[in-house]
Amino acid sequence: MKLMDIVVKDAIIPVLKQANRDGVITEMVEALVSAGCVAEEQREEFTKAIIRRENKGSTGFGHGVAVPHVKHADIKTMHIAIGNSTEGIDFKALDREPVYSVVLLLSPEDQPENHLDAMEAIFSSLSQDTFRRFLRQASNADDVITLFSETDNAVR
Repeated sequence: MKLMDIVVKDAIIPVLKQANRDGVITEMVEALVSAGCVAEEQREEFTKAIIRRENKGSTGFGHGVAVPHVKHADIKTMHIAIGNSTEGIDFKALDREPVYSVVLLLSPEDQPENHLDAMEAIFSSLSQDTFRRFLRQASNADDVITLFSETDNAVR
């Protein structure tokens, strides 16, 4: 799966304003609403669903990254929002370190295979030290797009 098929350029936040996990999730869902990928009336439901999922087990898998995600019946198309924090966010990550890059994935509930493919592609990229470093250093949406495009072309 090519991540650029589901990354929403207008939902890339080079510097997150929020400093805590739930605030960051809310900010990123808001970016998807602003980009026209999530309906205004779905904002609260999707935000709560992601936070519920996060409360079951942190998606901060270490190395300064987190991948909050949710499958939901009202999501029709997969979308990814991306955000970076300069200060670091407590995501209750497995390594107990702050999270600096967040990749938020919304998936249709009736497409579990596509959700798994997307998660695999995300983790494949985020498992590379160089990718994580460049993502964290990205200062604008174009830098993030370039990074994901290069990874899509090189890996897949």
